[in-house]
Amino acid sequence: MPSIERIHHLLEKQAAHAPGAIALADTGGGAISYADLLHRSRQAADTLRGVGLAPGQRLLIVAENCNALAVLLMAASRCDAWAIPVNARLSATEISRIRGHASPAITVFTHQVSPAADAHADAAGAEPVTLGGFNLRMARHEGMLAEPVYGEARQQVAVLLYTTGTTGDPKGVMLTHANLIYGGTESARHRGITAGDHLYAVLPLTHVFGLASALMAVIAAGATTELVARFDPQQTLDALKTRVSIFPAVPQLHALLMAHAREHGIDRLQTARLRYISSGGAPLDLAWKQKVESFFGLQMCNGYGLTETTAGVAATRPGSPREDTSVGPPLDGIGFRVDEPNGDGIGELAVRGPAVMKGYYRNPEETAKVLSPGGWFATGDLGFIDTAGNVHVTGRKKELIIRSGFNVSPLEVEAALNQHTDVVHAAVMGVPRDGNEEIVAFVHPATGATLTGEQLKAHLKDRLAAYKHPTRWVFSQHLPAAPSGKILKARLATVFAKEIDAIRTG
Repeated sequence: MPSIERIHHLLEKQAAHAPGAIALADTGGGAISYADLLHRSRQAADTLRGVGLAPGQRLLIVAENCNALAVLLMAASRCDAWAIPVNARLSATEISRIRGHASPAITVFTHQVSPAADAHADAAGAEPVTLGGFNLRMARHEGMLAEPVYGEARQQVAVLLYTTGTTGDPKGVMLTHANLIYGGTESARHRGITAGDHLYAVLPLTHVFGLASALMAVIAAGATTELVARFDPQQTLDALKTRVSIFPAVPQLHALLMAHAREHGIDRLQTARLRYISSGGAPLDLAWKQKVESFFGLQMCNGYGLTETTAGVAATRPGSPREDTSVGPPLDGIGFRVDEPNGDGIGELAVRGPAVMKGYYRNPEETAKVLSPGGWFATGDLGFIDTAGNVHVTGRKKELIIRSGFNVSPLEVEAALNQHTDVVHAAVMGVPRDGNEEIVAFVHPATGATLTGEQLKAHLKDRLAAYKHPTRWVFSQHLPAAPSGKILKARLATVFAKEIDAIRTG
């Protein structure tokens, strides 16, 4: 076996060890063994080379979760090309912006499992192609330059992930092979994933949580990943009841799942194999966390990470339940520090270690703002480290609301709102008005629930100081969300422009 210098070497290792073990399963492509996944990735790499994909060039993959996407990620690694997985549910404008910035040599569309990808393929004039035995569509872009290729895993970029956003220049996060190898192997070790585990991947592989903490972790352990293109609460419940042992998700997906279960009279989920549930991507509220644990009958593991840190860099330990909302101690090899702490010890969290990105593609100015020469990455998140070494995240540095001279963390208000039984999830932002900031809460009520601002204020009375209470309310069952389920605060101002304008001027 070769040394592990590329992510496809993890696949080769598992295919040699247990070729018949099931690596992937999806609703459209069925089950694929490790030997078959290796074979298909080799076939796809050969085809891509044949149509002109050179080492150091970029391969844009417009997709939703499916077996073909995993094959293409491994094929790009074999070609020493940079994979750029992009969720097909992004708008044509967003994808065009990413394509313009990344300059891919080839774009592939997983049209058979994604109507959205098919529409994008039509717009691009993409032609049919067979890659690794999958019928896909492909568009070629001539004259695209290649980046340098490095033998060392810590230098060679494996994946270019674009952070969520709809305005301004896109930020392409360069994650190296070493980043993803570390992220996968450490996540597998931390969770105790074994070959017998079955992970339910509703988190999109186009997001770092799904890519590193799900797919790469499972391949590192030789387990099975069930790839789910779109979240369906009933299908998820059915899977969790019968075959799934590991279920990572963002808080919003847990909330939607429990709301659906409650509508069908299910207060506690009875499962056959489920042993590990986790939450990441957004902070937790303690009461809500306890509600989730009661529903599953399991400890909820909490974690922290960003695209720039290859997903998780701190996490609570399985088998060691916590009675707080800490994200646990740093993972092995990861360092944390608190920059410019205030009187409470709260400051900006900085991270160093093998998970930290190489930088932002074609953006040295932004890279220099967040990466210091010593390798420290400034996260933009506020938090503190307790005396036992556990990391606590308290909010985003840029999202603090200044209300009548007081600092208000939107995350704290959201956590309190999410404790209400009729709130599926909530988002909070500040809107400037008359030299102050209004605290605006956007609330997704449970189906059939009739909520008012006065009811929620009463709910908050004993939970938050009065100055932290929202002053304006917007109720909607259609809050903008990323494919992972995370609410997109950047889009709230666009989707609810009329309501916000009325608050600002009214």
